[in-house]
Amino acid sequence: MNILDKIIIDKKREVELKKSIIPVSQLEASVLFNSRTYSLSKLLKNSFSGIIAEHKRRSPSKAIINNNHSVEDVVLGYQNAGVCGISVLTDAKYFGGSLDDLLLAKASVNIPLLRKEFIVDEYQILEAKAHGADVILLIAAVLTRKEIKQLSEFAHSLGLEVLLEVHNLEELETAIMPSLDMIGVNNRNLKSFEVSLDYSKELASKIPDEFVKVSESGISSFEAVKELQKYGYQGFLMGEHFMKTENPGSEAQRFIQKLVI
Repeated sequence: MNILDKIIIDKKREVELKKSIIPVSQLEASVLFNSRTYSLSKLLKNSFSGIIAEHKRRSPSKAIINNNHSVEDVVLGYQNAGVCGISVLTDAKYFGGSLDDLLLAKASVNIPLLRKEFIVDEYQILEAKAHGADVILLIAAVLTRKEIKQLSEFAHSLGLEVLLEVHNLEELETAIMPSLDMIGVNNRNLKSFEVSLDYSKELASKIPDEFVKVSESGISSFEAVKELQKYGYQGFLMGEHFMKTENPGSEAQRFIQKLVI
């Protein structure tokens, strides 16, 4: 059993436990549930950099990345740097995140927030909406086409955008549908953790132009972003590169300034 399989087993158990304690009605009663959402896809289409910066404390492949900064400081730094959106890890066991991180981010900035999570149930989408998310992530590797359709349409009914993550052509061809806003290619194989930008390059021409193309993971230089822009990518999800520094916001600002020169 690989790490992704373990994460999904744990996630399904976690969701069922949460359902037994916090009813849907409580999530729908959240002060944020009917709040305005921001469009990440529109910002990416009109951006010179396309950077989506991530708040990420740790990961199964890298252990501790950065546990020293508050959520507020990191996301404010990102917003001041001029990022298009912020990805917030909410998985606790494997990434050290929480829904509280998303809530604190919402209270701190006014740019699109992506709930970075292993979503397997509509309940998690309600959680995302109740805690201030603007976008959800769906991972093709762990969902059937029917599940992707159900979850993406449900997200749209709540006013949330959908970023679908794929890793290979089979996943892309199986999962692509009108109820998606952005297609992300993960350069990190979630089963082996091997990283290569070739995954994004190879799939670029297969992604229809109606979807905003996003390259995820393994991006650590502005040269890599420039190269991927040639393949039609408008979004670049970066977490570890910024979070491993003493000041993630300052590093994001330096990175973006190099891109727009």
